[in-house]
Amino acid sequence: MTDTNLLQGPIHGVHVELGASFAPFGGWEMPVQYGGTVAEHTAVRTTVGVFDVSHLGKATVAGPGAAEFVNSALTNDLGRIRPGKAQYTLCCTAQGGVIDDLIAYYVSDDEVFLVPNAANTAAVVAALRAAAPAGVTVTEQHREYAVFAVQGPRSAEVLAALGLPTDMEYMAFADAEWDGRPVRVCRTGYTGEHGYELLPRWDDAEPLFRALVERVRAAGGEPAGLGARDTLRTEMGYPLHGHELSLDISPVQARCGWAIGWKKAEFWGKTALEQEKATGPRRILLGLKAIDRGVLRQGQTVLRGDEPIGETTSGTFSPTLKSGIALALLSTTAGLEPGDQVEVDVRGRRLRAEIVRPPFVPSHTS
Repeated sequence: MTDTNLLQGPIHGVHVELGASFAPFGGWEMPVQYGGTVAEHTAVRTTVGVFDVSHLGKATVAGPGAAEFVNSALTNDLGRIRPGKAQYTLCCTAQGGVIDDLIAYYVSDDEVFLVPNAANTAAVVAALRAAAPAGVTVTEQHREYAVFAVQGPRSAEVLAALGLPTDMEYMAFADAEWDGRPVRVCRTGYTGEHGYELLPRWDDAEPLFRALVERVRAAGGEPAGLGARDTLRTEMGYPLHGHELSLDISPVQARCGWAIGWKKAEFWGKTALEQEKATGPRRILLGLKAIDRGVLRQGQTVLRGDEPIGETTSGTFSPTLKSGIALALLSTTAGLEPGDQVEVDVRGRRLRAEIVRPPFVPSHTS
């Protein structure tokens, strides 16, 4: 996909005004940074930041028994939650590969709202439509809603200043109004900080985002781009589809077994994943913290002595730890434990790293 046919979100012009630099991501032209990734990352960890992630997909599954159908397809158990709550879950193939990871909003027994990743929305919608029973519809709404993430210790203060609800439980949502316009507010996020995700209608997005930026700056924060979003999620060890999860990387390998309703009667990939869990995965996701100076990146070979034992799936410089960090799929036969040392081949130079079980920094989500 070339830059000429990248999709743009509903407030692209606002990002241009704010001085954003852009890059392609998931078929969309996305703001990477405004004033600098490290400053934006630090704002989220210490005060507050606001992200435009309207590229994320949206879809509604509706009709009699919609929640029951979704529960029979996706991995996590909707029976663990109630209407008004959201849940992290996975859409898998029969072989146990991951089509996508997504958030399911349990609106009612007859309606579930889904937020998949941008590039995988069509695949998730197609898979659900193909399996949906009579009377249940799956509606793709990618460009009907925007998504803004307000994240950081002062995020509740920002929303309260706009008259939006803030006192819901973690992973709960409320349908509210701002300036007479509907907006769904959920206590979720992808940074490891206390935060919220807001879903206004696509055509209502610009005035709300401008108001959020004003309040975020008044609280000492800044708008933040994709660069800070990636460093923040990597510090938390959160998976990114195409890196830590894919058709070739199962949730068992990615340590996402907590997002699987193992006791459910059915979900896509159940037999394959149960077998992998029982026998043990051939590789497992672990963290690496650089001991030597250097920045770890995706696709680098991890070695123990002269033996390759895995590969990094994501890597970055951690602004919080002031060191290189990475996530890596490592062979389970290597018998690695937190605290063990390995080496990473960084363009022909061996960089020493310590095995860490993520998160690399404490989580403040809940």
